[in-house]
Amino acid sequence: MDNDLGNLLLALARNAIAEKLDAAHTPDSKPATHPALLERGAVFVTLTQNGALRGCIGSLEAWRPLHEDISANAVAAALRDPRFPPLSADELGRTRVEVSLLTPAQPMSFANEADAIGQLRPHIDGVILEYGKHRGTFLPQVWESLPEPREFMAQLKRKAGLPLNFWSNELKLSRYQVEKWKEPA
Repeated sequence: MDNDLGNLLLALARNAIAEKLDAAHTPDSKPATHPALLERGAVFVTLTQNGALRGCIGSLEAWRPLHEDISANAVAAALRDPRFPPLSADELGRTRVEVSLLTPAQPMSFANEADAIGQLRPHIDGVILEYGKHRGTFLPQVWESLPEPREFMAQLKRKAGLPLNFWSNELKLSRYQVEKWKEPA
């Protein structure tokens, strides 16, 4: 795990939010440099307050330079997560930032729902579910609150807008892993 990159991503995320909110912040005195920042990367930015989710937005596929993806997703998690009102400048100081850098998603092959559930690796896999216009994902961190694979899958279907007991042979699943970094409490 590259802690230099992780600390840099955390700082870039917090600074992007602070700049957008016009909050008092001290940008890093030297410009951010790390070779990975110029490569395409996909990140999710998760914001919490007192351990409760306050926003989470990200990219499932690497399509732009990592430095752009982290900044855009940090601002989106703070201001555009439809589950929450926009973050205020007053809240930023008590908001904890977590960054998850995703590996490319790998399609899963399975015969049926039981087979798919049996292939899931709790606390390792993030999962993308797709069916027609329905799509949802859970980061590997979601296993902390949904540790049982059958319930994990049911709630992922719900997140994608499908019934909990839905199944179709046309349903697609992909999995990915993350490197994650979190600001200290």
